[in-house]
Amino acid sequence: MSAPIARAAPATDQRFGLRRSVRLPGPLRLDSGASLAPVDIAYETYGTLDADGGNAILICHALTGDQFVASQHPVTGKPGWWVRAVGEGKPIDPARHFIICANVLGSCLGSSGPASIDPATDTPYAMRFPVITIADMVRAQAMLLDHLGIAQVAAVIGGSMGGMQALIWPTLFPERVRASIVIAATSRHSAQNIAFHEVGRQAIMADPRWRGGDYYADGDAPTAGLAVARMAAHITYLSEAGLTEKFGRRLQGREAKTFGFDADFQVESYLRHQGISFVERFDANSYLYITRAADYFDLAEDHGGSLASAFAQTRARFCIISFDTDWLYPTRESRAIVHALHAAGREATFVELSSPFGHDSFLLEAPEMNRVIDGFLRAGER
Repeated sequence: MSAPIARAAPATDQRFGLRRSVRLPGPLRLDSGASLAPVDIAYETYGTLDADGGNAILICHALTGDQFVASQHPVTGKPGWWVRAVGEGKPIDPARHFIICANVLGSCLGSSGPASIDPATDTPYAMRFPVITIADMVRAQAMLLDHLGIAQVAAVIGGSMGGMQALIWPTLFPERVRASIVIAATSRHSAQNIAFHEVGRQAIMADPRWRGGDYYADGDAPTAGLAVARMAAHITYLSEAGLTEKFGRRLQGREAKTFGFDADFQVESYLRHQGISFVERFDANSYLYITRAADYFDLAEDHGGSLASAFAQTRARFCIISFDTDWLYPTRESRAIVHALHAAGREATFVELSSPFGHDSFLLEAPEMNRVIDGFLRAGER
């Protein structure tokens, strides 16, 4: 016996089109000490919530992802970013689960972020938006679940920055999470991770059109800087073997080198395309805020430096998945999480999967990952 979930009325955004969203009064108290009110959260849902609410699954998206996990993207027209794992007959199935995916706080597809209107000035926040953390994103998601009447989720699932959210959820709300699936993630950002993000931030802020973040009035955004930031980040999502297999040193549309600075090599053309297409769907200021949130992430920091202590209160089951060619968040980071979970006496399943595609493997065709997710979720449904 199932009952349909109440849905918030859709709102319109001239840039990004129609989406489902809710405005919550707040205030949302942030780790920085600031408060945010009201709080807008854009989200998508799939399936039907059981009468007892026991089949809810929260999917958390990665750094520049969005709520359109299995829906057509309103800007690009492309299918959802995780249709390989979410859908009919897939591990996360709307026939069995009520699936929620929310745009993270600080982003630009409907949730409160730098492009949102500051009620105090009736103008976009821009860089006056408060600095946020991964924990703040999770607290905003908890407010959404409260609004939807969901007291507990069967699982929180995420990859990359979504995995950070899935990792911190059961530590902040131990009674609200029965299981957590953490994919290609880490318990803290390393110095190298921070360094790559800083290169991207500096590229944006060096763009003359950034203007301290106040570019919304005329819509003349710092697209050149944002494109370079995306290019630099995208390299970290791939593997050397994958790049070599796909591009090697092959030239792009020519028989000989130009001895100039056009895109001579296929890999150069590919990165430029990634940068250009990215600026069509993302906001530069949001990129600054979300990368900063990821850089601040250190789950052990608030627990006396002990990662095991962070898991002391939760009773959730954990599934940790890594990929052997992921050098952004390598397998040793996942092993450290598993060791901490075991030290805390928590139930943890761990698997390292083989893939040539680096960090982005979880977004691509990964049948072994799907089998692991499906088996783990079904074990919790018995």
